[in-house]
Amino acid sequence: MEGYSALIVMALLCAFCVRWAAVKLRLPAPTRSAVMVVFALVALTLFGKHLNGG
Repeated sequence: MEGYSALIVMALLCAFCVRWAAVKLRLPAPTRSAVMVVFALVALTLFGKHLNGG
């Protein structure tokens, strides 16, 4: 259960950083939920590869 909590916190931090960088670079900022979903999918994919010995 603590793994899910850590994933949520990291996704929120990642969303904040991506949106902050986009504003600083004057690029259109993606929505917070889009960044969180993509981060969660990538993190879970990497974790799944790790469990399979990859």
